[in-house]
Order: sequence, then structure tokens, then C-alpha cells
Amino acid sequence: MRNLGIKFLSAALISACAAASGFAADEAEVRAIADAAIKPIMEKYAIPGVAVGITVDGRDHIFTYGVESKETGRPVASTTLFELGSISKTFTATLASYAEATGELSLSDPVAKHLPAMKGRPFGDVALINLGTHTAGGFPLQVPEDLKSEGQLMAYLAAWRPSYAAGTRRSYANPSIGMLGFITAKAMRGDFADLMEGRLFSALGLSSTYLSVPKSRQGDYAQGYKRSGEPARLTPAMLSAEAYGVRSTAGDMIRFVGAHMGMAKLDGKLQQAIDKTHTGYYSVGAMVQDLIWEQYAYPVPLQSLLEGNSPAMLKTTPVAALQPPMKPRGEVWINKTGSTNGFGAYVAFIPSKRVGIVILANKNYPNEDRVAAAYRVLTALAAD
Repeated sequence: MRNLGIKFLSAALISACAAASGFAADEAEVRAIADAAIKPIMEKYAIPGVAVGITVDGRDHIFTYGVESKETGRPVASTTLFELGSISKTFTATLASYAEATGELSLSDPVAKHLPAMKGRPFGDVALINLGTHTAGGFPLQVPEDLKSEGQLMAYLAAWRPSYAAGTRRSYANPSIGMLGFITAKAMRGDFADLMEGRLFSALGLSSTYLSVPKSRQGDYAQGYKRSGEPARLTPAMLSAEAYGVRSTAGDMIRFVGAHMGMAKLDGKLQQAIDKTHTGYYSVGAMVQDLIWEQYAYPVPLQSLLEGNSPAMLKTTPVAALQPPMKPRGEVWINKTGSTNGFGAYVAFIPSKRVGIVILANKNYPNEDRVAAAYRVLTALAAD
């Protein structure tokens, strides 16, 4: 990690100068901080293209680097669409929270209340909040590849047996958040994709965010690349839309970040729903598990963020339930990583400082570098 600190020395120096001079976040200064954080990572991992969104006290900045595709050489633009990977889960969580705010479900409901076929089955007894906090009882990371239909999925869930009691351990899992989205759509009497694109994205003012990229925007869809350098894009699979299927731009995503800090004009119930996704339910070391989002008391050491976003957090880990749940608060660092085979993304924001960042890249690269880059940027901008 010491090498990362050296690589971002210039960003740290900018931060120090800013703090000493009463920092005003104008475009050139924010750009200098972003450049110092992003360019070394692009060079280190041969990342073709990156789009960065930064918000500072209600003012958004979009910076683009490199190309959408190595084949075409077309530069990344503010209109470029990137796969978000697991950051998509935060939208699923928002939809579920909104359904609760409008009285269509309660996150304390057992699964069987909305899926009667699961009555008398272990899965039917799981509370929806456990699906949204990775504490349902032990699902695999991915939905089994042989599940190709809703019928097969229901049979799998009916036969599922927990590995531990719900709420005692955290196992990061696409099936659990996927089923929260699936159940939310049923509670709202709609199709998940239609609810997301037709209601949630539009209500958030996100005009370039999709589960299915329309033909008119295919030209803006960046080509992704695996760590090996091979081209890759997302292949739809069971519950992929609910767990990792969103594509978006840096501009739309930084607006979403702003909404999470109360800086967008939204319907009251939607803002209430967004705020409630910051409720803390379980602690895992320095990290508190919210409804998909993960938070840390701010100021937070970089090492805590690196550990909380490390591959170790994909394993089953004991948790401590917070009773009562921790109410949303401002002095926190809230974040989420996301990856697909060909893309890597990271979102982080500090509500009390009114600063946030989204980093979207068309290559999958290590979380530690994403986190370290964001840390340098936000700590520079949050300097008093």
C-alpha cells in the first residue's frame, strides 16, 4: 500500500496546498486532483478509458480519459456508457426501499409473504432485510449457471438450506440481492426492468441509465476488457438485471450520488427511500453494512477502506447486529464497488462534506487502486 501512497503524492500535495489556502473547488483544481489520481492507474493497468464524476458542494464535474474502444479509438465522452457491475445493487436497494416507503412491502416481511410457494421452506422464513444485507443464511456468490428459467430458480430456492442462522454472518451473494429485486417487483405488481427504467431511473432524473441499452445508444456503449486484455461485455443471466445489470454514464451516476446527499430535487418518498438505504444494520470490523451500501465512520483510514473492499469480504464473515439499527448520519464514508468481466467501477461519498466521486473504467482492475484513487480525491476536496 506504500507504493500507492507514493504514486498519489502529487494529489496529496495539492490537498495540502488547498487546505492551507482556503480551497475553492474550481474546475482546474478539481481536474488536477483527478488527473493525479487517475492517470497513474490507467498506465499501471493499461486501462483504455475512464470517466470520472466528482461532486463538490452541489457542483458536478465530469472528466474523461482515454478511449471507449481500442478498436475504434473513439475518445471517452460524457455520453459514454459503462457497465456498473454490483453498483447496480444500490439501485435495487433503492427500489425496495421506495416500495417500503409507498407501503407495498416492509423490509421486515418474510419472503413467504410475497412468494407463497416458499411457505414452510427455509427461504420463506428469511426477512427481506437479510436479502439486502448479505445476511440471509449462506448463498453462493453467483446464481448457479444451470438455472435458466423462473421455474428452475423457484425449485432451487425451495430446496435451499441455510448454512447458518440469518443475521449472524455476512456472505456477499448475488442470489440474495437478486431475489430482493425479484420480490420487490412482485410487490409493486410490475416487471423489474420496467420499474427500474420506467419509474426509478426517470424519477431520479437519470436519462442515460439502462438495464438494456437501446439501439439509439449502442454507439455510446464502451467496449469492456478483461484483465487479460480480451474484449468482454455483460452476458444476461438469471437475476443479472437485479444484481449487476445497470449501464450508466459518469454524469448520471454523480447525479445519483448527489441524490444520496440530498442535493437533488426529488419526490419526498423517493428521497426518504434513498436516505433509508444508509441505515446501518450490521457491523463487520470497521465497516457497517447498510442496505447494500457500506459505510465507515469519517474520518476513516485508507487501510480500513482497503480491507473493507478487499477480496476477503467476499467470504463468509461473522457480523454483529446493530440493535436498534444505526440511523443515517452525515459523518461517514459510504461506498460501493462494482465489476463485470470487462468493467470496473467505484462510488464513494461523504455526506457531511458534500463531496462524492464515481470512477467508471472499461477494464476490470483491482479494487484497492479504485479505493485509493477515490480516497486521495475526496480527502483533498473535503479538506477544511
